[in-house]
Amino acid sequence: MDNEKIMETAMQQSAYDCCCTAEDFRKEGNSVHVSLAAEKARKYLKLPHICNLVSYGTNIVACGKKELLPAIETFINGASGISDCFETPELYVLNDILAKYEARVCFMAEYFLPDIDLVYGTDIACPCELRVLEPDDFAGLYVPAWSNALCKDRKHLDVLGIGAYDEGKLVGLAGCSADCGRMWQIGVDVIPEYRRRNIASALTNRLARETFERGKVPFYCAAWSNVKSVKNAVRSGFRTGWVEVTARPDAEVEEMLGRTGERNRTQITEQVFSM
Repeated sequence: MDNEKIMETAMQQSAYDCCCTAEDFRKEGNSVHVSLAAEKARKYLKLPHICNLVSYGTNIVACGKKELLPAIETFINGASGISDCFETPELYVLNDILAKYEARVCFMAEYFLPDIDLVYGTDIACPCELRVLEPDDFAGLYVPAWSNALCKDRKHLDVLGIGAYDEGKLVGLAGCSADCGRMWQIGVDVIPEYRRRNIASALTNRLARETFERGKVPFYCAAWSNVKSVKNAVRSGFRTGWVEVTARPDAEVEEMLGRTGERNRTQITEQVFSM
């Protein structure tokens, strides 16, 4: 496994998610594609998409409802730069397009991929004992304290974990979800009194290594505004891979705005990877 292979794997997964080819993310120009349900797409995605924009930095690949694609294509080709389509004020223009279909921008996320040299070359001192955990070890851990590391709604996808222990007490947990065939997503939690001790980054880095040992590519997601989570990704040996903007129906967005309590890591704009 090397960084080129990691990027190829990620682009192929994005191709499954967006109903396109991996090469579409490398082309000079933008492209649009009809979104369809796909067996190899990430398990937590609600497909087909109304509108989803993806960029690895070279162009924008959009997928969505067939009737929306002409307007979406005009939108992404009319912006002065790629980044404009992923932030305001251009996103207000996108919302105006989506409003006709009773939808709006919902998720804005940055995805991180491991730099193989940094993951294995980064020595992160941790004050706690780290233990590899298997699915049988997760029983009793599906509680709010570990809601980023584990997902109680999809327990069957939680395949691997690393626990941080202080004198036998679990104080931090990183978990991998087998969200797609070749890539596992990492989420991490640390209880408040143990934060700011490098525990989160030590957990994330160790879990990335263990994931590679199992022949999978780890990936990590954070909202752009979640500075602590982004810093954790960087400290752990990850670098920005791609960005996404996803629209959802108005009714679903309203439900999310009114929701309280635990939120799991599939609600990517609301993730809080605790340090």
